[in-house]
Amino acid sequence: MKGFVILGLFAGPFYLAQTSQDTLKIHNIESVNFTKRLPVSKEIINVEKDLGIKNLGQDLPILLKNQTSVISTSDAGNGVGYTGFRIRGVGGNGINVMLNGVPYNDSESQGTFFVNVPDLTSSASQIVIQRGVGTSSNGVSAFGASVNVISKNPDEKFYVKSDNSYGSFNTYKYSAEVGSGKFWNDRLSLMGRYTNIHSDGYIDRAFSDLHSYNFTALFEENKTKIRLMAFGGKEKTYQAWNGVDKTTWETNPKFNYSGAIYDQNWENIVGFYDNETDNYRQNHYQLLWEQNLSDRWNLETTFHYTIGKGYYENYKQDAKFSKYNLPNILENGAEIKRSDFIRKKWLDNDFYGAVSTLYGKFENLDLNFGIVGNQYYGRHFGNVSDVFRPQIFEHEYYRNNSLKNEIAGFAKFIVSKNRFEFFGDLQLRNITYDTKIVQQGDDEGVNLDKKWTFFNPKAGINYKIPAGKIFLSAAVAHREPNRDDLFANPETEAEKLYDFEAGIEKTLGNVSFTGNLYYMNYVNQLVLNGQINNVGEFIRVNSGQSYRMGIELGAIAKISEKLNASGNLTLSKNQNKDFKNETSSGIEMLGNTPISFSPEVIANVLLQFNPTEKFSLGIQNQYVGSQFLDNTHNESLKLDDYFLSDFNAKYTLNLKKTDVDFKFLLNNIFNKKYVNNGYVYDGPVYFSQAGVNFMFGMSLKFQ
Repeated sequence: MKGFVILGLFAGPFYLAQTSQDTLKIHNIESVNFTKRLPVSKEIINVEKDLGIKNLGQDLPILLKNQTSVISTSDAGNGVGYTGFRIRGVGGNGINVMLNGVPYNDSESQGTFFVNVPDLTSSASQIVIQRGVGTSSNGVSAFGASVNVISKNPDEKFYVKSDNSYGSFNTYKYSAEVGSGKFWNDRLSLMGRYTNIHSDGYIDRAFSDLHSYNFTALFEENKTKIRLMAFGGKEKTYQAWNGVDKTTWETNPKFNYSGAIYDQNWENIVGFYDNETDNYRQNHYQLLWEQNLSDRWNLETTFHYTIGKGYYENYKQDAKFSKYNLPNILENGAEIKRSDFIRKKWLDNDFYGAVSTLYGKFENLDLNFGIVGNQYYGRHFGNVSDVFRPQIFEHEYYRNNSLKNEIAGFAKFIVSKNRFEFFGDLQLRNITYDTKIVQQGDDEGVNLDKKWTFFNPKAGINYKIPAGKIFLSAAVAHREPNRDDLFANPETEAEKLYDFEAGIEKTLGNVSFTGNLYYMNYVNQLVLNGQINNVGEFIRVNSGQSYRMGIELGAIAKISEKLNASGNLTLSKNQNKDFKNETSSGIEMLGNTPISFSPEVIANVLLQFNPTEKFSLGIQNQYVGSQFLDNTHNESLKLDDYFLSDFNAKYTLNLKKTDVDFKFLLNNIFNKKYVNNGYVYDGPVYFSQAGVNFMFGMSLKFQ
């Protein structure tokens, strides 16, 4: 194992060097060109080239698990359904995810729910990852990384494509895509895709039924480019967010407590509710207008609208009528105070807005001015029905509404002088959040009226060296607390981050490498306290002073005409300063403690062998060091380190007007039993991950 970790110093997925030129040919927009020159640690990923061989039905966070400083998680254990990732130890709430520059993080929870847009990877051309604060863009500030998923354009020629796969746990994917090619004097092209993904899940009953679609119309004429996009998905997943205690994980790791029905004494499970599910539909509409104004100025404007509606359903056993604002019932002269209920908690929300960015390019100066305006309107309500009394049906027992507004403006520049490039970035962001209880019930909702104004400056320097560059940067970022933070404590403070980065990018012959030092100093960082709320969301608390510091190394080497090696290594230290732990008996002063879910070592090694142009074999190895479930430095709440290996193979068959790709993916080939996520509830609770499992796929493209 040590050999693999050491190799990570010299072989890492330096995707910026490997794919940036190819990527820009696919989708040459100004924002990516500008990002490429920034003095920040970043990766620009060519989706087809770097992720296509693995894209057989698993969610985007799983496909990105071998990227620098990334750890991916899966509730169902096999990468389908509810998944997530952490970058530099920061969870999805602290990662600014965008789809074509439009915020994807939920405005209230700040979470990223990729289950709502299944097979997103199949519609993407590039994924741009900026670690650390990142530069000013649309959406909340990044406290771990910014991830921008950029959709692909329709092909210039007519084609029909089908992607199909099958694998472990009855996991399958059926996808059909068609492109019109250019018509109407080469000004218009269309593309449409539909995907169905199903999996029974590694965890008991943790099935996923996922549907997604994507439609893109591209109009190009002279200096104008307009893209109209409609995409989204519908998901139904059996809940798997309860996890299992340590003893159960050791003896029956696939066990799922969700939906359990107990006997009258609450001692034994007598069955499971068959519809303990999460149900949600989300539709995205985007109009992207790119206008070349002159030889020096370009304008990009995006109008967006996202609508989502859905609920999760639970069997609530032996609950009080009063809990759901219902009167007690008289039956045969006896007062009935309790019953079993079916509960549905709904979210009906709209998110819309616009972002406009003006790019100016002069001889030694690049300018970037942007303005953003977004509004979110969310309706939260709950319905309940009595299992034994059909007359009590779909009774609404709580409702609260939320309105969140954001207005932001930013200005960025890059000035070139000899071998130096000087970068500056100023952002002013104003947020208002108003949430009101319409109908009180079940401790849902709170009356809040919050306002924040943040000034986020950034600066950096590039120094060009032969076949590379050295860079330095400093940034300040603020981030408002989310809905759950404020419900738990209305006085929760906004986070503040001072981020300092220094790095090098260099190519020597057949080897390209990158190195990056970072120090992220937080004030009132919201860290996971190891507990979850009643819907499986992690609870966060302000930690006062804390920091993350580390070194990120990566490289890619062409060993021979047929063999490539790559990998990355992250060594870090992540500490709370003078951490205070609130308990039922008072406040514990614990001093400096490790930040939860922040391993000190993450390493990846990838080998790719291409015996012929049509045949390729690859192996990906990942090592993740131990990490804590909370911030108390309690050894009994530590997740063990783990080492995983995945294997993939691809063979291309070229027929007349038809290309056929056969793909095979074998995950966790050594059947490692491991955990990479969990929480604390009277001890550690684990989310079990699958052992060895496979996916086999076949893609056909007619053109």
